[in-house]
Amino acid sequence: MPIKVSSLNDLVANVTDVEVSAEWYQRVLGMERKDLDPGHGKQKRISLLFGNQKVNLRPVSADKEEWVTADHEEAGSEDLCFLTDTTPQEVIDHLKSCGVTIEEGPVNKQGAIGSLKSVYCRDPDGSLIEISAYED
Repeated sequence: MPIKVSSLNDLVANVTDVEVSAEWYQRVLGMERKDLDPGHGKQKRISLLFGNQKVNLRPVSADKEEWVTADHEEAGSEDLCFLTDTTPQEVIDHLKSCGVTIEEGPVNKQGAIGSLKSVYCRDPDGSLIEISAYED
């Protein structure tokens, strides 16, 4: 029987500076920071929780023995889409109040289950961040 994936638990964002990125994701996207101690003398890990998912922040300078990761990790190479119940105009107003440059939006996009209105910005490493709301 083939495997059927049911949802996304977490993703790893490769970043230059974990503290700078953690602060940005907390301040701009309202995520909750959780510091994890993997034990055995390994480096502390920082996760950012939202809904039933999390983003793990992996410093690109991390020891390869401490993280099993992609073959070609690079800070700023992610394209991430986050869902919100906030209106696109409220997203724009919030991003501007945080000093975040808007790359594009609001624009119409096709999401996994319907039409989205999306606003795009970049995180501190330059990864593209899409903040979207499903249209009614």
